[in-house]
Amino acid sequence: QVQLVESGGGLVQPGGSLRLSCAASGFTFSNYAMSWHRQAPGKERELVATIGTAPVSTTYADSVKGRFTISRDNAKNTVYLQMNSLKPEDTAVYYCRAVGVQNMLLARYWGQGTQVTVSS
Repeated sequence: QVQLVESGGGLVQPGGSLRLSCAASGFTFSNYAMSWHRQAPGKERELVATIGTAPVSTTYADSVKGRFTISRDNAKNTVYLQMNSLKPEDTAVYYCRAVGVQNMLLARYWGQGTQVTVSS
């Protein structure tokens, strides 16, 4: 059974930091590209950051470049999103996603999301 479980969200003041985690199970984590997405109220879900497999490469949305860092630990089957210098506009539900090939078919999995609220 495939599971992606996000954690680490919460309420933080502007300028603060949070680290989100996404623990994966039920598939070969190291073979899957991972990404973080977010969805604010009344807005479409948007891509925040991606991290590939070997060799590991990363990409970021312009709105988070220089503030957020995505990383992965294949030994722990976990992907992280370090968020620094948080702004009120970063408030959203954050989701992790896994994309890979399984049995010659493209497989995509989503987590349930974790709420991040940036407010004073």
